[in-house]
Amino acid sequence: MKFIYVISAKRLKQILIIVAAIVLTAGIGYAERDSIAAFAEGASTQAPQAIYKVDTKEKKIALTFDISWGETRALPILDLLKEKKVNKATFFLSSPWSQRHPDILKRIKEDGLEIGSHGHKHDNYTKYSDEEIRSQLAKADSILTEMTGKKPTLIRMPNGDFDKRVLEIANRMGYSVIQWDTDSKDWTNPGTDVIINNVLSKAHPGDIVLMHASDSAKDTLLALPAIIDQLRKDGYEFVTVSELISGTSVDSKEIH
Repeated sequence: MKFIYVISAKRLKQILIIVAAIVLTAGIGYAERDSIAAFAEGASTQAPQAIYKVDTKEKKIALTFDISWGETRALPILDLLKEKKVNKATFFLSSPWSQRHPDILKRIKEDGLEIGSHGHKHDNYTKYSDEEIRSQLAKADSILTEMTGKKPTLIRMPNGDFDKRVLEIANRMGYSVIQWDTDSKDWTNPGTDVIINNVLSKAHPGDIVLMHASDSAKDTLLALPAIIDQLRKDGYEFVTVSELISGTSVDSKEIH
């Protein structure tokens, strides 16, 4: 026995609309499958990052100074910055040094300069266990917070040494890890002219410049006047690292 199915025009139209919608959805999903996968992957996991510079066309630059040892270089550098009216710079201080030289730390704070952490032991933290990394960062955090009255939010790892573990732990403790894009290499004591050239030949808008105010850096003070004067002549404004990275697109590098 044969059956004849009769479909009304209205019902046929509904079926065709549903089929078209299914086909269209499948097509869009296939075309954008890579984008969807990338979004899902990025949402679920984001590699820790360190900040090297800021992507900007504005002529803003951050001078940074690490201090972990000595007492003869820091005050003359502070005097020079004041003389040159550089009211904004960032100092990364190790906590044992800060405890040994509270008067210099107080001067840095009174001059309105930014203070970041340089850790506790001046060592490569990548060789430490997770627990020891947390301990070192926490010690520095507690000491600097007590001495300055403000918790530091920026950290430069001793020797610039870090890996994914160190970054993740620092991030979870509320820190942004700051590296540099221009290295003065003043710590190698290559001579005043070389330090000046190392900075001025590479300086660019959004740059973070690495220098030292530890006693081991003998020529930084001598190189600074020419560096400051030429950067000013070139139209640069000196800012703190926090000001540089605030509300801008930072150039960071993923650590896997």
